[in-house]
Amino acid sequence: MDWNKAIEEFKIYLSIERNLSNNTVEAYIRDIKLVSVFLKNKKPVNVIRKDIINFINHINKENKSSRTQARILSSIKSFYNYLIFDDKINDNPSIQIYSPKLEKKFPIVLTTQEIDKIISSIDLSVENGERNRTIIECLYSCGLRVSEIINLKISEINFTEEYIRIIGKGNKQRITPINNNLIKYFNNYINHIRSKIKINKRCIDYLFLNRRGTKISRVLVFNIVKEACKKAGVKKNISPHTFRHSFATHLVEGGADLRAVQEMLGHSNITTTEIYTHLDTKYLKEEMANFHPRS
Repeated sequence: MDWNKAIEEFKIYLSIERNLSNNTVEAYIRDIKLVSVFLKNKKPVNVIRKDIINFINHINKENKSSRTQARILSSIKSFYNYLIFDDKINDNPSIQIYSPKLEKKFPIVLTTQEIDKIISSIDLSVENGERNRTIIECLYSCGLRVSEIINLKISEINFTEEYIRIIGKGNKQRITPINNNLIKYFNNYINHIRSKIKINKRCIDYLFLNRRGTKISRVLVFNIVKEACKKAGVKKNISPHTFRHSFATHLVEGGADLRAVQEMLGHSNITTTEIYTHLDTKYLKEEMANFHPRS
């Protein structure tokens, strides 16, 4: 079995047997393709522990972060567990290789002033200006992931009860409230912008469309955010996910119950949400340092 065949079968296994999302599957496959390039002269079933250690040393020399290295190693372990599951090998050559210690890394968070500057920087007179403003407002007001934004459907918006139904990771559903400002943006975009687009029949229910009438891509959302931040003069290293972090952090800073924040983010485990309490502590320390006379 060569690498291409093994990777293709692994992809099917992840999709069918493990029922993982397309984005998660593609992330696994990207990692294993990196291994296949490095070990192109060996068949995957003949790879030994030393080969994988050499590969990890190789990506370490490329200055990959410890977090990236840990993710890739996890993908390798899953790949070889699959080969065991499929009776291609008996032992996992990566099983006793340990991930590098992860540095504690807090996510970048925008201030409310920075968010206002970013949204205000969008030129509404140009094509797609209204759409782009609505996308960024939705990222922040609802704390959505990029995959959730691009797959958001009009039928999932309840304008009367003021909430949206999100299909998140693992096809889990959650309800997220929407504020009056976002409802106004939704209505304006749907009635005055989207209504003028010739919509592809397969995309008739998707909220955010490109000029071809099909749903927008992840890359487009990243570009929209980068361009808006550049115009606003915000120097932080921003991605669409930064608005999700900011959404959660501002809720916690405002006194929201952590369980409620967990529900709105769609986290399975509250320990994932607890990082925002650490961010809040950092915020409190900064406030103390800035404003207390003894600081």
